[in-house]
Amino acid sequence: MRKEEAAGGGSDGNFTAAMGIPALDGLGAAGEGIHARNEHIIIDEIPDRTALLCKLICSL
Repeated sequence: MRKEEAAGGGSDGNFTAAMGIPALDGLGAAGEGIHARNEHIIIDEIPDRTALLCKLICSL
């Protein structure tokens, strides 16, 4: 299990995390170069990421 740690960034999860409310973030497409000219997604990862999100939603 990973240790909790503070991280910067512009996610709305920062607001809830500051109040001690757990937040899930980073459930979008896998890729590299976030917000940079070389930003891209890995197309072959889309089915796996979609399945992960679907299983997460169905478990709620």
